[in-house]
Amino acid sequence: MRTPRAQSIRTATLVAIIFGSLAPIAWAAARGTTSRGETAKEAQIARGKYLVTIGGCNDCHTPWKMGEHGPEPDMSRMLSGHPEGLAMPPGPKADMPWGATAAATMTAWSGPWGVSFTANLTPDPSGLGAWNEDIFINTMRTGKHWGQSRPILPPMPWFNYGKMSDDDLKAVFAYLQSIPPVHNLVPQPIPPGGGEMAKTIWD
Repeated sequence: MRTPRAQSIRTATLVAIIFGSLAPIAWAAARGTTSRGETAKEAQIARGKYLVTIGGCNDCHTPWKMGEHGPEPDMSRMLSGHPEGLAMPPGPKADMPWGATAAATMTAWSGPWGVSFTANLTPDPSGLGAWNEDIFINTMRTGKHWGQSRPILPPMPWFNYGKMSDDDLKAVFAYLQSIPPVHNLVPQPIPPGGGEMAKTIWD
């Protein structure tokens, strides 16, 4: 039969063991780290990379090139958008039957809306270098460039991505801010008919 003193010693030992095992977890939480030793920022960036990957962002925002096994994304220009030196002709007339065509790079698309060019998503000043979380989230929520100006054109599915949680959109932005910057000034959209209309409608 255990004496009260022996029971007290046993209880104190168990408490010490429990708190000792929890101490590293508490210390990690205080430092903003995960159980795998990642910082909270690293975990957020990893989440953003996952979302960008499954969201197919590279399919349009990374220019495609011809590789050994056929067309493939040119990862040396990852997420840099439509190449600024690749000029595209005006799109079809607005009264034509519905249809769409894509450039061989998969970065320019023409349809009844005119010609749209995929944006530079890298943190270069020619891309998202001047953006912050709020601008990015507002853009995804409203479908407006910078969250307030011209509309984001097809085929960008902003209406789907805009349904992400704030935390997920922040993770996507954190990842995009972590990738190598690529200087690439993407052209402005060309409205149906092209010409001078582009300077008055989309600027």
